[in-house]
Amino acid sequence: MPKIILIGPAHPLRGGGMATFNEKLAEELQNDGHDVEIITFKLQYPRILFPGKTQLSDELPPKNLRISVLLNSINPYNWYKTAQYIQKQNPDTVIIRYWMPFMAPCLGTLARLLRQKTQARLICIADNITPHEFFPFSRLLTRYFIAPIHKFVVMSQSVANDLHKHNATKPVVCLKHPLYSNFGEKMDRTAALKHLGLSEKYRYVLFFGFIRAYKGLDLLLNAFAHPMLRQSNIRLIVAGEFYEKSSPYFEIIAQKKLQNAIVPYHHFIPNEVVKYFFCAADMVAQPYKHATQSGVTQIAYHFDVPMLVTDVGGLAELVPHKQVGYVVQPDSTQIAEAIHSFFENDEKNAFANNAKAFKSQFSWQIFIKNLLA
Repeated sequence: MPKIILIGPAHPLRGGGMATFNEKLAEELQNDGHDVEIITFKLQYPRILFPGKTQLSDELPPKNLRISVLLNSINPYNWYKTAQYIQKQNPDTVIIRYWMPFMAPCLGTLARLLRQKTQARLICIADNITPHEFFPFSRLLTRYFIAPIHKFVVMSQSVANDLHKHNATKPVVCLKHPLYSNFGEKMDRTAALKHLGLSEKYRYVLFFGFIRAYKGLDLLLNAFAHPMLRQSNIRLIVAGEFYEKSSPYFEIIAQKKLQNAIVPYHHFIPNEVVKYFFCAADMVAQPYKHATQSGVTQIAYHFDVPMLVTDVGGLAELVPHKQVGYVVQPDSTQIAEAIHSFFENDEKNAFANNAKAFKSQFSWQIFIKNLLA
């Protein structure tokens, strides 16, 4: 049975979309007949660098997955010990997740050691090559990580382009981000609204996930201050924990008098309640200022929810304009106009039906087949 080691965030880390992805990937690889072990971090970020409230999940560990909590991102001795452990497992393939330059010394050194000590293929699934926020020496660190990797998998053409700027010779395969199907089945909108304590007399746009500057929540808030939305029965659900200062967002809400238009859930959203937010929403908005790809898109597809995305990174690659949703520039007026048009023209059912047909290309079976080809 082929042995695969997957290195990246997983339980007990509360890693959001990446941990969920890694656990689902391991499950699907096991279903495909592979012996899989996840190696995750016992220390992912020093507390001073972590913007959230806690790095640990209070959810139960996933069933039937082998997760070893071994890696310390800032301890070089630990990197050598982890490499020795992996060498003893004699893997055929090692899959490493890469998403930010801070991880480059740890993951790059680990990859070099594995290349020296094992015969395993080293495959990187790169979420980002260029970081969303400024990071010192990012180009140098990223190149350090890239050098020992045999092959790369990316999930948007924009990441492939960034990778080629660093190294034009590494083999790169661009695969579509598969669906998140582990949040439960689609449910009745009325029941979802009732669970969240929301009124059926309003229509809802959902902003979901960790709140960071590049995700453009400020653009979305300013869009809701536009007269065409201010005078409507449309409300904005903001569901996610702040990963930066919250005061600028509350200042916009106060200055624009948006208190009645915003429904806040400013905390981490556990997996078991994700479905209520997506099934309550008429539209999911991703007003990002820059991006690569987003797991939020794939959750929306799973629940057949139309989307509004900005034309940055790889978002537009996944959301056909005026078929599954709207693709606009990261501009508050354009965002407001698109939301208004969506509700004014009653496009929810048509877009949702298109999403059902379009999402078949995002299967895990297709992803796994091409990942290991």
